[in-house]
Amino acid sequence: MDGDALLVLELVLGLPALVAACSLKPWRMLRGPLLTPALAALALLPWFWLLPQQLPQGLQVQLSGASLLALMLGWPLAVPVLALVALLVWLIGQHDALAVLSQWVWLGLVPATLALGIGALLRRFMPANPFVYTLGRGFLGTALAVFGAGLLQEFAQRWLTGVSLQEALVARWLMAWGDAFLTGMFCAIFVAFAPQWLATWSDRRYLEPPPG
Repeated sequence: MDGDALLVLELVLGLPALVAACSLKPWRMLRGPLLTPALAALALLPWFWLLPQQLPQGLQVQLSGASLLALMLGWPLAVPVLALVALLVWLIGQHDALAVLSQWVWLGLVPATLALGIGALLRRFMPANPFVYTLGRGFLGTALAVFGAGLLQEFAQRWLTGVSLQEALVARWLMAWGDAFLTGMFCAIFVAFAPQWLATWSDRRYLEPPPG
């Protein structure tokens, strides 16, 4: 797959998702407590995405944060916020627009969408338990979402890189656990002390006993 085909793929993935998310008018959720985590994401997340530009060449440590943002804001609001994060990365950093578009799609949109799907599966097949939320969606779900996004990106880019696919997937797997650890930790903290910052959390679902 050449560069033009990869660009087309990223646009096909990104633009419809952004339009779909904005069609739900997610900015209405900012009138409540979600304004604080949204602003925090815009202030902090660009620096995590800029991290590879500050490291020595060949040392590509990368954190996504998209799964945590999807848990905090919900998918419809997380998608445009991630787009704004990518815009800030482009304005602050040294990469061109095409590289930042790739970051937005593979580091933001795809893991956030996979986290949404994993969350839906857990809600469907697992009991409504706080540990299922924090460990399932926050920790293990994040690891799978971030690794899955990296896996899809490697398959899309495998003809453009000189690194063998096996070595790249090992690196993706290891880096996914960094995101998983941070997301699981923050989920547990927010569930305990600031559940209003988690749009995907519900006291009625996870804490109240089932009727009957």
